[in-house]
Amino acid sequence: MDLQKLYKEKLISAEKAAELVKDGMWLDYAWAGQTPVAFDKALSERLDELNEVNVRGGVLLWEPEIFKKDPNGDKVIWNSWHSGGADRKRINANHGGFYVPLRYSELPRYYRENCTVDIAIITTPPMNKHGYFNFGLNASHLYAALETAKTVIVEVNENMPTVYGGQEFEVSIEDVDYIIEGDNPEIGQLPSGSYGEVDEKVAELIVEEIPNGACLQLGIGGMPNAVGSLIANSDLKDLGVHTEMYVDAFVDMTRNGKITGAKKNIDRFRQTYAFAAGTKKMYDFLDENGQAMAAPVSYTNDASVIASIDNFMSINNAVNIDLFGQVSSESSGFKHISGAGGQLDFVLGAYKSKGGKSFICLSSKYHNKKTGKDESRIIPALFEGSAVTAARPNTQYIVTEYGKFNCKGRSTWERAEGIINLAAPEFREELIQAAEKNNVWRRSNKR
Repeated sequence: MDLQKLYKEKLISAEKAAELVKDGMWLDYAWAGQTPVAFDKALSERLDELNEVNVRGGVLLWEPEIFKKDPNGDKVIWNSWHSGGADRKRINANHGGFYVPLRYSELPRYYRENCTVDIAIITTPPMNKHGYFNFGLNASHLYAALETAKTVIVEVNENMPTVYGGQEFEVSIEDVDYIIEGDNPEIGQLPSGSYGEVDEKVAELIVEEIPNGACLQLGIGGMPNAVGSLIANSDLKDLGVHTEMYVDAFVDMTRNGKITGAKKNIDRFRQTYAFAAGTKKMYDFLDENGQAMAAPVSYTNDASVIASIDNFMSINNAVNIDLFGQVSSESSGFKHISGAGGQLDFVLGAYKSKGGKSFICLSSKYHNKKTGKDESRIIPALFEGSAVTAARPNTQYIVTEYGKFNCKGRSTWERAEGIINLAAPEFREELIQAAEKNNVWRRSNKR
């Protein structure tokens, strides 16, 4: 097979590719840093000719041109698997943006069994000498999306890292219908999460629970980033990585010699993840790095796979936690924030792991800019509209700057007392009164 000849036969302009879009079609815009750029711009210039198109994607690192051209959502229905800033803004403004509830581990199956994809567009590095386009930063669900699609388009970007994997991390030119060569823009970045004194206190409480040889999963945000920073400067050694999202903290830990993967039960010496989003430092680290292993999310987030890894430590954020131990990490009332992602999968898998632990961390309070007052993140019951990301039977450790509490094996009155002790002191009496009203408090509970 003459690969270069085949490449030239399939090469078209972004404008020609956008002409393939018809009213009512379902388009797939890949994920995070692999959201198309050239195709997106060309499609935005065609929107006046179209009535309505459906687009799936998620973890947007920039605002797509189709959003700018259609600010009110009259033409584009955006269906987000997990929200970045641009997704969140469109969803909460009710401008044609909607969240698709899911357990992220099931997403490849969703595509294969439940989704129609007319056109899938994915940004990739240039084709390799064997005729394959690498999935770059994300294996995640992308192969399933391409496999389901009636038409497959790759948008080549020379700045996209090449990341090795275990399975479903590249597509053959034979399975690609069209190729676009864009202007090679820089890959969208997600700033490394900043953290403060509260985050450091929470991180200290978690890190003291982590043994040598543990395997880590970190969520996004200040607290997981603080955990990573603390580990990078600790005496811990031979740590492993098996995570949904690869974040900058893993780079720092690796460069400081803390991560080797030598003690992992599976994928020894490999840092396994579904998708990566962060700074250029991280992208450069992942590029052609044999330590990195991009894998489908159906593997990385499978609770049984997670459970098979000894001393698995899952560390994630929450928005609110109530006195029953219910965790809401994706919305606050009806205000959408992110998505369920893989939090429940990692909570379940880490607890089932031999020596494993699941940590849900959050600050005890936050400052409400609208009211000008501090408000508690620990509340009597979740707000109306708040999604339950981890149900109360699944919650293990809850951690704030005031301590940590293991919910496992604890009755409702024990939980109420333990969780209230994690709240900021100024809110505790109010929470006790709510616990009494809700019949989860005993006279013998400590006040």
